[in-house]
Amino acid sequence: MLKAIPTICLFVLLYFYIKAMLFKPLEKVLDERHALTEGARKAAEASFAAAERKQAEYEQKFADARAEVYRLQEETRRQWLEAQAAQVANARKHMEESVKAAKEQIAGEAVTARDGLAVSSSQIADQIAGAVLARRSGRA
Repeated sequence: MLKAIPTICLFVLLYFYIKAMLFKPLEKVLDERHALTEGARKAAEASFAAAERKQAEYEQKFADARAEVYRLQEETRRQWLEAQAAQVANARKHMEESVKAAKEQIAGEAVTARDGLAVSSSQIADQIAGAVLARRSGRA
């Protein structure tokens, strides 16, 4: 067993040497690598989350813009319909006024024509009566 003590000491010394010279730097490199990998993964996840937030924000803004465009289109359409209805009502009013004026003119012309016919008919009646009387007196 005494002969094994130097081997054990050499083995213990070799263990600490290998641990200090090989495993500690290797463990340090692995820890750094793990930290970099984990940091890159966290950065990627953060970037992905930010991209998703921006996408949701853009989609919301796009939906809002689309709704605003639809609202403006509907407002414009409503204004056009109101303007068209006003024009139709105005045209109808002018047409009714024109029809009323035409009816009044026709009624006035009818009265004038009746008066003219009454005068003409009495003149014609006088002429016919005069002609009939003249024939009777000329025959008699």
